[in-house]
Amino acid sequence: MQLAIPHAPRKVRLTQVPGAVGRLVRGVVLGLAAMALFGAGAAWAGRFFVEEQGFAARAEEIEGLVVTTRLPPPDARDGAEGALEVLYTFHEREHSVSGVVTYAEYAEGLGRGAKVKLLVDPAVPDRPREAGFARARATRVGLLPWGLGLGALVAMGLFAWETRRLWRAEVEPLRLGALVWLTPDGPLPETRAEVSFPAHYFRQDVKHAVRARVRPGRAPVRNGDKVLAAVVPRQPGWARVIDQDLAKELDWVR
Repeated sequence: MQLAIPHAPRKVRLTQVPGAVGRLVRGVVLGLAAMALFGAGAAWAGRFFVEEQGFAARAEEIEGLVVTTRLPPPDARDGAEGALEVLYTFHEREHSVSGVVTYAEYAEGLGRGAKVKLLVDPAVPDRPREAGFARARATRVGLLPWGLGLGALVAMGLFAWETRRLWRAEVEPLRLGALVWLTPDGPLPETRAEVSFPAHYFRQDVKHAVRARVRPGRAPVRNGDKVLAAVVPRQPGWARVIDQDLAKELDWVR
């Protein structure tokens, strides 16, 4: 095997690195699947947001009277929810409704006959909400669009990060890295998984110790006991082993 390796910077594309495009495609597929799930969640959240905003816009505040309260056990009330049965008059019609949700800590201070503020939607007058609980919930719901936007930005950022990482790990060493003959510190492991191993090389009679990464199931370009590798420019303590398939794809073999 005769090598014909051009000087750096060498023309290397991501599509020339066996397996790199497949890894990128798998990342895209997983990203699209995650975005589909995210989109479905966003659609549900969007409808919920619109409904909550519509209720807040239509609701009228009235005063009701507590009939009974339903509370969790005393040792479980911190941050928990309770329920009220209330009497109220809305548009000259009396209503008695149970299951009006509120904070348990607030409900435990309400006895029979206590006054409570309610928000009532004129379109559904028999489904009131306790005013304090409903407004706190509306505040949290108001943050929902910002959370969805942030989630989309994070997803795009992760994809960009993975693409950049793949470029730096697979292409940059081949384009810019110093090509050296590595001597492994021991026999290379017999495995089809990607492995790293300790090795060293000499430059101007100076020994440099590195860890080398070899792609799964690939036969390295050898020179006796040595293997050809490219030193990673940004991490001089790491090297990427060049296998025979890659050398042929890059036309480094004559």
